[in-house]
Amino acid sequence: MIQVKKEGVLLTKTGLEFENEGVLNPAVIREGDSVHLFYRAVRQGNNSSIGYCRLDGPLTVAERWDKPIIVPEFDYESHGVEDARITKIDDVYYMTYTGYDGTNARGALATSKDLIHFEKQGLIVPPLTFAEFVSLVESSGKINENYYLDPKFYYLPTDTERKKLLWDKNVIFFPRKINGKLVFFHRLRPGIQLVYVNSLKELTKEFWKDYFLNMHEHIVLDPIYEYELAYIGSGCPPIETEHGWLLIYHGVKRTEEGFFIYSACAALLDLNNPVKEIARLPYTLFSPEYEWELTGEVNNVVFPTGTAIFGNTLFIYYGAADSRIACASVNLSDLVAELLTYTTFTP
Repeated sequence: MIQVKKEGVLLTKTGLEFENEGVLNPAVIREGDSVHLFYRAVRQGNNSSIGYCRLDGPLTVAERWDKPIIVPEFDYESHGVEDARITKIDDVYYMTYTGYDGTNARGALATSKDLIHFEKQGLIVPPLTFAEFVSLVESSGKINENYYLDPKFYYLPTDTERKKLLWDKNVIFFPRKINGKLVFFHRLRPGIQLVYVNSLKELTKEFWKDYFLNMHEHIVLDPIYEYELAYIGSGCPPIETEHGWLLIYHGVKRTEEGFFIYSACAALLDLNNPVKEIARLPYTLFSPEYEWELTGEVNNVVFPTGTAIFGNTLFIYYGAADSRIACASVNLSDLVAELLTYTTFTP
């Protein structure tokens, strides 16, 4: 079993208005010896913006802004910009995040060339209602019914006529083009899916309708182990290794008492065709165990959202109990080698 070291808590909330309720789930990118964190900052009333912090090396806080770097501006994010991830493709940084409008939570994109000024590109997930989604995937007859079996989530109990749009979160770009195309994960419960496009302009409503008619072809991972049976979601941007793309993701287990436990998990995907799963750990990479992971705004949560590599050590940054930001570390070569011992099934 792979050995993971919990490095402890890096950031907690402050008395500043924009982050006086909690800090969590940072987008992470290393440049030189600095690690940049773009974290979800929650103020009282559960409205989120994106705060900024810079680390010297993997663990030492060197700079932390006293105001958010990204704030809600548009209707689709009026109640919060949440849970960012970031990758760099060529000379452009792609920051994805969840825009929450008070009813719908959907993946959005902002881009930058300097990590300071970000230009919002808008929503990049399907502009469809849940009913439209169900109609498309049911007609294909090839999709796991867990994707559409329980519609109660999409209808407000106080207003059954008001239908939610399809929630699509955990959007994460790969750090380079694959076969000349932009590639990104997205997440419709219970699994993780993949999109290839030549240009983001292709992401029209018609594109998504065709995509869902063949959705079974785009599923990267579905839950298979006990620790992830409720649902899974893409966590950190994929890391390119000689053996495949290393994906650190989150798996969610529902206990007999009805509580959820969020854990960090690991899988390996094919370099040229990342919809093909090579290996997956049959146990969690790490799970809630310390008080700061067990108790908070949401109990029993480790939620990995970013990594940085120093030498052969992979540092994994995560939200702990939806209240604070922590870090864990693992030997990168050992983790890949461990994964390669679990290539016993065909996705």
